[in-house]
Amino acid sequence: PRPNRLGWVGFAGGPMTVAAARCLILTPTVSSSAVLRLPRIARRRPLSCSASPLAVFATMESPPEGYRTNVGICLADPTLTKAPHPSPAPPPPLTLSMLSPLSLIASLPPQIFSASRIDIPTAWQMPQGGIDPGEEPRAAAIRELREETGVRSAEIVAEAPNWLTYDFPADVKDKLNARWGTNWKGQAQKWFLFRLTGGDDEINLMGDGSEKPEFSEWAWMTPQQVIEKAVDFKKPVYEETLKHFAPYLQSDPTASS
Repeated sequence: PRPNRLGWVGFAGGPMTVAAARCLILTPTVSSSAVLRLPRIARRRPLSCSASPLAVFATMESPPEGYRTNVGICLADPTLTKAPHPSPAPPPPLTLSMLSPLSLIASLPPQIFSASRIDIPTAWQMPQGGIDPGEEPRAAAIRELREETGVRSAEIVAEAPNWLTYDFPADVKDKLNARWGTNWKGQAQKWFLFRLTGGDDEINLMGDGSEKPEFSEWAWMTPQQVIEKAVDFKKPVYEETLKHFAPYLQSDPTASS
């Protein structure tokens, strides 16, 4: 862990075993009569477990059957801008004014909220939650952000164009389906990029009191840190999500001017 410009970053330690499953990608249907095929994709890097399974990841235009519909929330700090940055120009020559502490802080890219789970302290993740029947994904994302972090002062900046899915590892699948009384294969997620418009003091891991708390501590992290601290079976979805939001998460080239 390292301190960052917006506050202390701390991580809980401890062993954790993560199971994973096979890897596949689903192609969207092209017509009502078309057959949905499930071709295998190239192998991703091996996961940190004794066997050599692969994380499950798919992207599609609509959520598939057998997957719980879910929203994912990428909450960025207030330095996030509302428009994606163009490709960065070559950096100008360094000057003394550019080396001032305030200029250096202002030129840092936005960071992302991540929190450790109460039940698995070593598992850090971005907020997420199920979509209620008849609820629009955007409304669900606003509700879940409030329920899990207490944050009300935030605005949606971007939305991922496709649904991203992952399969539950076997042990996680059994545990969650027993809790929910369901038989979901995994989750199909619609991801939203939020910008925090209030202060850090608005973040409350007790949430809004409507649901049982899920997190024990939180920190602002870089996109790479968010991916590194996530459980293995969620990493491919995090990578794809943050790749889509990357143009918004670049440092502002005009911030130090």
